[in-house]
Amino acid sequence: MVEPPPSDEDAVRQAPSTANWILIGALLLILAFGIFIATRGGGDQDKLSNPEVSSTAAPSKDKVCASKSTYDFIKRDLFRRAAQVRGSDQAEYDQLAAAASLRMENPVMESEDSRTGAVNCSGALSLDLPPGVAVVGGRRTLSSDVDYTVQPAADGSGQVVLLRNADAIVTPLATLARTAETPPETAGEPNGVDTSDDDSAAATAAAPIPPQQPAVVRPGFDCGGARTTGERAVCGDGGLAALDANMTAQFRRALANAAPAERALLQSTGRRFIRYRDGCRDRECIADAYVGRMREIRDIVDGNWQPPR
Repeated sequence: MVEPPPSDEDAVRQAPSTANWILIGALLLILAFGIFIATRGGGDQDKLSNPEVSSTAAPSKDKVCASKSTYDFIKRDLFRRAAQVRGSDQAEYDQLAAAASLRMENPVMESEDSRTGAVNCSGALSLDLPPGVAVVGGRRTLSSDVDYTVQPAADGSGQVVLLRNADAIVTPLATLARTAETPPETAGEPNGVDTSDDDSAAATAAAPIPPQQPAVVRPGFDCGGARTTGERAVCGDGGLAALDANMTAQFRRALANAAPAERALLQSTGRRFIRYRDGCRDRECIADAYVGRMREIRDIVDGNWQPPR
């Protein structure tokens, strides 16, 4: 039996209209465009290792704690303060600062003030003195934990560094003196080689001039009543007298601002320090006792003091 031809109504139901084909094509185009946009950036689009991201990222703030310019400022400031304590010519200490070497172990960014742009840092500082000079006790390397803040200058001229807790380095640095031995590099003919034609400016930089002998410095107590071995040693030595004067000033400042518990601790540890100092048999032991005492006073004030074991 022959099937009758489909009616016009059946043809409309079986074949999509032209409008439907246009709609389907438009949806396919939109889908293809979305896939293209999603895959165009590549697999590393959201990774921090993307070269474009790395090249435009702002430098880390903690880098200012360990920059050479920060270290140079700290070194100059240490020698500037030492010259003030000693009452010496600043130019002589500037020459020594240029020849000294500063190292900072474990520099850490402690905090940041987003309002002022100040970055607070801390680290273990070591200062190596140039050849031919040493501090009281013959030491040529000074070390201490320090805190410092790097912040924009008020006049917009660049960065400034505020150094804190540096008394353990500044105070002995004020006792600089020439050592007995002459450094080999400052001799006229090292290893038999004539250096008379060397540039005079370079030779001067290699052999910094140590400061002159310090003016008379009185310790923090009356030498007229000196009785113990330690007191007599301090009264007879300008470097030790300077250490005692600075320690006494630091102790009085701490005592004036201390709470009752801190005041009692400052006084009890002070008596222990005096017993230790008076038991020393040489100048180096006394000098180290003063440096340790100044560090102890600072720790008590900061709340970081731990009783000795």
